[in-house]
Parts: sequence; structure tokens; C-alpha cells
Amino acid sequence: QTDTYQLYFAILQQKIKSTADRHFFCIDEELSYENFYADFGPLNLAMFYRFCCKLTKKLKSFTLAKKKIVFYTCGDNKKQANAAYLIGSYAVMHLQKTPEEAYSLLVSRNSTYLSFRDASFGTCMYNLNILDCLRAIYKALQFGWLDFSQFDVEEYEHYERAENGDFNWIIPGKFLAFSGPHPKSKIENGYPLHAPEAYFPYFRKHNITAIVRLNKKMYDAKRFTDMGFEHHDLFFVDGSTPNDAIVRKFLNICENADGAIAVHCKAGLGRTGTLIGCYMMKHYRLTAPEAIAWMRICRPGSVIGPQQNFVEDKQISLWSEGDVFREKMNEQENGKLAVTRILSGVDDITINGSNKSRMSKKEEAELYSDDEERNGITQGDKLRALKSKRQARTTTGSHVGTSNENPNENVIVVEHLVPTWTVCRQLCTPMAMGFVIPWQASGSTLLEPLRHRVARVLSGVSTF
Repeated sequence: QTDTYQLYFAILQQKIKSTADRHFFCIDEELSYENFYADFGPLNLAMFYRFCCKLTKKLKSFTLAKKKIVFYTCGDNKKQANAAYLIGSYAVMHLQKTPEEAYSLLVSRNSTYLSFRDASFGTCMYNLNILDCLRAIYKALQFGWLDFSQFDVEEYEHYERAENGDFNWIIPGKFLAFSGPHPKSKIENGYPLHAPEAYFPYFRKHNITAIVRLNKKMYDAKRFTDMGFEHHDLFFVDGSTPNDAIVRKFLNICENADGAIAVHCKAGLGRTGTLIGCYMMKHYRLTAPEAIAWMRICRPGSVIGPQQNFVEDKQISLWSEGDVFREKMNEQENGKLAVTRILSGVDDITINGSNKSRMSKKEEAELYSDDEERNGITQGDKLRALKSKRQARTTTGSHVGTSNENPNENVIVVEHLVPTWTVCRQLCTPMAMGFVIPWQASGSTLLEPLRHRVARVLSGVSTF
């Protein structure tokens, strides 16, 4: 008899070579987070995808079928947190584990991990832990935002680069976050700037019908509207949080858009992520940490400083607004109310069902005023410059596997792989001090040899 445990996660003190019965692999150097300031994760969607490709290929490998596969990290605390996030997310996505089940194993034996932080320069004001990220992955799978069979990793890595547009989908087909366009395409302080026209082909191809600008007016909105796009200005100061009027207006625009919405501020990170996060909480009932985590996985650096606490503070009220919104929509669909399309100029329905009065011209002028941002370098300028500089140092992204591999062929949803979670145990070899987390696979049709594996448990402790 042989035991059924094939997949393990380990935190070691140094690199270790594979043996006759154990295959060790590590991604500490292959997949590295590109930080702005003190932020260090979570690793972005492309890196998670490449990790899944690599691990799934190993699980499918005939030559590794009889070996223990040990994914390990021997990096610092930041590397450990990202490695735990990767293997935990893999378990949620491919091994049908709940976020809580995956996280409970990762923190067994009193293991602790650093919390992720925002991309600001100052003191961390808000911690995002691994469980938040696992829950975000779980929700993204539920809502169809995360589907690696439809994911084009090369396209993701191409367009997230500053010179290629600097944009990412947050909710595919609904929200695209991007860096603010400029009057004309040029290089300024080493950062590539793009005119509105540079985005037209991609926007048309992907049914983006509306643009929301949150920063000062760097370009004439007519360049979008003359080409058939809707354009909306909802200015608030870089690094700050929006007032209630801006949040209501943004939600109203998004709820009535015919197609997808492209949202930008200066860098397309802080203000952009804050408002998209509000929509996600209202219409998908994500928690604030889940919304922030998902946005950072899609677009690292999203939601910064006090914006994190703002999103947290808005969660309960937006959940309530969303419940009322869905109830009214259901009534309309059931014929209890006349079905009418709310035009973008009509005010939102509040929780108590009354309509807000229209804003006065003075209030609208204040809402769209960008006087405070017309002069000086802001947070968005600094973040864009940092992103451009770091990408210039790395002309190609981190890739796992050979260039002729088709990533989509390597990703198999392991529908029949049922993991059993057990306690950790110490590795026996002196050079591998740390702990391992075994993942049991039984009854699998993915790997034929696993059909004949039988569990062996000694006193409740798993063995190699």
C-alpha cells in the first residue's frame, strides 16, 4: 500500500533538490510582485494563472505520478505570504475547497503570514490578509469573473503595461480600469501617455460604451462623445474619497450603461478602484476586503490610503441599497411595475424609495470642479511614474514554462480531485526545516495511478 498524499505545501529555510520520491518546486524567483512602495502582493492574475498552469501540469505528468509534489517557499515573509496565497487560491479554484478550509490549513500549527498592504508611501492603515484574497477568488469564480478557459494571459500582460494602455478588466464585460488619457500621445518623464483615440479600437471591440473620468480634465471629452461614446465627469481630489453625490451618480451611470464602462482617474488605481468597489459591494454583496482584494489581484495598487477605510465604511449601506435595487428590479420583471429604463440623468432610488431632488447648478459645479488638482504633482503622477520605471527594467513579464506551451492546454479544472486536509508534520531531512501541508487526492480520474492509491493515516498524522 502507498498513501494518497501527492500535493504538499512547505515553508523551508533553503532550496532543496528533488529526490527519487519527492518533486520539489519553488516560484520565489520566477513570480515576483512589482511593488510601488511598501506593497508586496498579492501576485496579479497573470501570475496566479501561470502558477496554476505549472502546478496542474505537474499533477498531470505521467513521470511525476508516483512522486510527492512539494510546492515550497524559502523566501522572506513577503514571499511566504504570496506562496500561501497561490496554493490556497489553487485549492479554492481547482480542488473545490472553501476559502475557510484552505485558510485553516495554511494557518495550522500556529503559522502566521504577513498581511498585504496598499501602495501608499506612508504608514499602513488597512491590512488585507490571505483569507480575504481566497474569498475574493471564490466570489470571482461564483460570479464568472474568473474563468481561465477564457483568460488570455498574453493579452493581460500586454495591456497592463504603460506603453500599451495600462488597463485591466476588473469585471470582464462590465468594468475596465485604466490610466487617464492625455491630449496627445507622447512620452513624459519616461511615462508613455496616450490620447483618447489610442483606446478607440479596443473599446469598440469589447463593447465599452461609456467612459467615466475622475481626475482633472486633461483632454476634451468631445473626443470620446464625437465618436459615439458616453462620457461622464465625476471629479474628486487625488488620494481622497468621493462624497455621497459622486457615489450615487457613478452607480446610476453604471446601472444604466448599455455596454461596459471604462473608468479612469490619473493612474487608474485609487479613485477608480474606490468607485468600482462601491458597485461591487452594492450589486454583488462583496465585503470591502473581498472587493479590494479582487481589484488588487486584477490591477495591483488599487484603492489607496483612506480610500480603503472609506470602502469599508460604505459596505453596510451599499448592501442595503443593493437589496432594495434588486427587489425593485424583480418587481419590474414580474410585471408589478412598469418596465422603464432609467436614463442617466434621472436620480437614484434611495433606500426608503423616495427620489432625491436634482442637484442645483452650484452643486453640479462643485461636483465636477477640478481646481484643486490643476497644479502640482499628485499621488497619481507618482504611481504612474513608478509603474513605468519598473516595467522599463523588465521588458518581459515573468513566465513559467516554455514559450511554446499553450497555457490553456495546461489548465484543467480538477473536478474529480477531492482533497482531504490533515495536520502538518515536520520534514525529516535536516536541510529542510519547516513544515509541510499535505493535500490528499483520491478517486481521481485526472491521473490514472491515483485510482489505485489507498490512504494511510498513522495516529491522525499524514506521512510521506
